[in-house]
Amino acid sequence: MEACRHRRGVTSLLRWGVVAAALLLGACVSPAEHARPGAGTAPVRRPPVAARPLPPAPATTTPNAPGARDAGVVAGPAIYTLPIDDAQAARALAAFRLSCPTLRKRSDASGLTRATDWNAACDAAATVQRGEARGFFAQYFETVQIGDGKAFATGYYEPEIAGSRDRRRGYEVPIFGRPADLVDVDLGQFSDTLKGKKIRGRVDGANFVPYFDRAAIEDGALGTRAPVLAWAADPVELFFLQIQGSGRLRLPDGSTLRIGYATQNGRDYTGIGALMRQRGLLAPGQATMQGIVAWLRAHPAEGRALMRENKSFVFFRTLDTPPIGALGYPVTGGASVAADPKFVPLGAPVLLSMDRADANGIWIAQDTGGAIKGANRFDTYWGGGAQAEATAGGMSAHGTAFLLLPVGTLARLAAEGLNGKAPVKR
Repeated sequence: MEACRHRRGVTSLLRWGVVAAALLLGACVSPAEHARPGAGTAPVRRPPVAARPLPPAPATTTPNAPGARDAGVVAGPAIYTLPIDDAQAARALAAFRLSCPTLRKRSDASGLTRATDWNAACDAAATVQRGEARGFFAQYFETVQIGDGKAFATGYYEPEIAGSRDRRRGYEVPIFGRPADLVDVDLGQFSDTLKGKKIRGRVDGANFVPYFDRAAIEDGALGTRAPVLAWAADPVELFFLQIQGSGRLRLPDGSTLRIGYATQNGRDYTGIGALMRQRGLLAPGQATMQGIVAWLRAHPAEGRALMRENKSFVFFRTLDTPPIGALGYPVTGGASVAADPKFVPLGAPVLLSMDRADANGIWIAQDTGGAIKGANRFDTYWGGGAQAEATAGGMSAHGTAFLLLPVGTLARLAAEGLNGKAPVKR
């Protein structure tokens, strides 16, 4: 769900999803708890169980490194020494199996692995039993720390908002599909120095120009350029659904329609929570998702203007499956995580050791996100429903991250010189 697909890549969640703390930092956010037409049980918010993170390995890091190799690679602890929950490992194993077809053929943007590196683990994963998940990960993987290993994790989930397939009273906010004139440009095809860089825009006469921003789209600039998939009841709810990148519409007849991230207008994402904090709009105790939404509702004109400062705009597509991650497979609650593919091979397991017990364990990097950038920035996916909303909405965890790479990867990287930096063994 380019998760936070702004999440999140999630061709789905750009995926984008998160917490109040993440929103305040300009990352992804989770829709707030408030009365919604057709909504179900209110989220149950329980205090998180504190945990003590494992210490990161000593490392020499390169600030603002463009990728994993440049950030520095350090060997982590043996997997069998790590506290891993059996049930969580089993969910991660099931999610890893889904990633294997892509891992076997995908070019790894992080530069850490080759497609053939994953063959042994993927072959074994096909026959491993649920109760053998911990042993599987210990046998076929070794841990690697990228950079300083200091991790920050937020959360996202599949929200549900009120919507209608047709425009009617109370449902008048259009949910757009991909515009016909939105063009994706791979700049690497024009210059090797721009390899990996892409932009989106539209053709205006003989010029290629930026695509319409949020304000222009809301003012009707699209015209008939984009299909209207459905109509939302609440612009604030739709705004946060765009940040999540995927969700369900609760229709007037009680049925649901699933929609997911199709693409985005190419404009930069701006977290409005950070703007509100900078401007002193949030009183003490209001710096939460609930406080942000309450302010937007109490100040509709100012709130509309504030949301428009996030020029990024997400276009959706209808889905007939659960939310799809950047790898093209469904993401799994409690097992899938969004990560930056320049530092984490998509499809690879990641072990998070955080200061919140619910964030700990093995996660599979199956999604990306516009706000999920850097070696140790993650966005955990929690599925749908009230409890998922409660967990994702409050997720703000700090600790240590270790990648799980196929056994032998470190030795190969050392032999290759790793840009002159050999991995350090603990």
